[in-house]
Amino acid sequence: MAAVHLRIGDLVWGKLGRYPPWPGKIVSPPKDLKKPRGKKCHFVKFFGTEDHAWIKVEQLKPYHPHKEEMIKINKGKRFQQAVDAVEDYLKKAKGKEQNSEGKGDSKGKKASNKPLKILEEDDEDLSALKDPSEKPVKDDPHFHHFLLSQSEKPASSMEPISKRLKIIEEVTGSTSIQAADSTAINGSITPTDKRIGFLGLGLMGSGIVSNLLKMGHVVTVWNRTAEKCDLFIQEGARLGRTPAEVASMCDITFSCVSDPKAARDLVLGPSGVLQGIRPGKCYIEMSTVDPETITELSQVITSRGGRFLEAPVAGSQQLSNDGMLVILAAGDRTVYEDCSSCFQAMGKTSFFLGEAGNAARMMLILNMVQGSFMATIAEGLTLAQATGQSQQTFLDILCQGQMASTFVDQKCQNILQGNFKPDYYLKHIQKDLRLAISMGDMANHPTPMAAAANEVYKRAKALDQSDNDISAVYRAYIH
Repeated sequence: MAAVHLRIGDLVWGKLGRYPPWPGKIVSPPKDLKKPRGKKCHFVKFFGTEDHAWIKVEQLKPYHPHKEEMIKINKGKRFQQAVDAVEDYLKKAKGKEQNSEGKGDSKGKKASNKPLKILEEDDEDLSALKDPSEKPVKDDPHFHHFLLSQSEKPASSMEPISKRLKIIEEVTGSTSIQAADSTAINGSITPTDKRIGFLGLGLMGSGIVSNLLKMGHVVTVWNRTAEKCDLFIQEGARLGRTPAEVASMCDITFSCVSDPKAARDLVLGPSGVLQGIRPGKCYIEMSTVDPETITELSQVITSRGGRFLEAPVAGSQQLSNDGMLVILAAGDRTVYEDCSSCFQAMGKTSFFLGEAGNAARMMLILNMVQGSFMATIAEGLTLAQATGQSQQTFLDILCQGQMASTFVDQKCQNILQGNFKPDYYLKHIQKDLRLAISMGDMANHPTPMAAAANEVYKRAKALDQSDNDISAVYRAYIH
């Protein structure tokens, strides 16, 4: 982020560590509180909380110019309450002299008699600034603090989840089931009484299973590498010895694996899901695969009397961990409805897109756009360097314009820091580009941008970047 010139009394958006930007005001620090050495920073009081923190200048943005942007990318009641507190402060301050800044903030004066809670970048108790989707659990040491902080919420937050969903029918006939706000996944979900199975504990599957367990679902897990199951067994999951056993033991079985071959093998291979399918059993394919694979799996599952739904997810490992995925579902509508509490636990929104195959098509289009965009951003960063321009300045400018997004900021920062720890595997986005191009061929529709990006990712794979994050496509341009 570009540095900005700010002073005491200014309203700002402050970003602390991995937490989302939060509205605050630059205030004078207590006399006995020393400023961190070597850092250009301001002391910020966050609205909606009694939290204060030293925030680096580059992590601050003026409130008004960035208000719409921040409201778009951050959701939830706690965040909205903080924004409302800012607006209330502005109303009280309106018409007063600039040099009377503190007079209208009576709440702030009262709070000043209390010990200030000073947050640090690595503070584990950043409950007020956490993404509103983060879900405390009863054995979390901060759970009681969370309950206290929620005590002023409207009683409606405890209504049955069925009353707190909004159903959005689109002209296309698709349906979105989404929480009334992202805090609907904070532990008030009523989990289904159906037994849940989950196959595949990779980057995405691990976060999904963790959130299913936290929300009280009964889950049986299986993974090709059995050791990955151990952590979830400790969290309360049950262990299935084979995919067939999981499918036979559970009412609803989810699968999330790497590619079409893995998805087929899981169903059709030795001790595969198909051997455990009985009439009424539900199978949900969450892997990002091609429509043809979905059609094949749907046919074999339903041929045994099973019920089939595809539900690939848009997001990353972090969004999976946070329970903020976007689920695209298609197939048996009744299965979609039966999975309501599961989708609420793992995602912020789910869409029903009609017949099986539609979700695969939509997901490939989305990932085609994301993959092409990431390749273009990497190309811009390397061209800036090649022409003697500062890459950091390029990013600062980019993040102040219309293309600003959390995705751009995080991926570019990772590149500049040389951090390519996978949040979404490069090999998987290349697979999705390849499948999207093939889908375009079948529809006789040109995909020249995707084809060009695909070649860059193929070069990155040849440079041994397959198991790194998609941002490692950057290395294809510098070798």
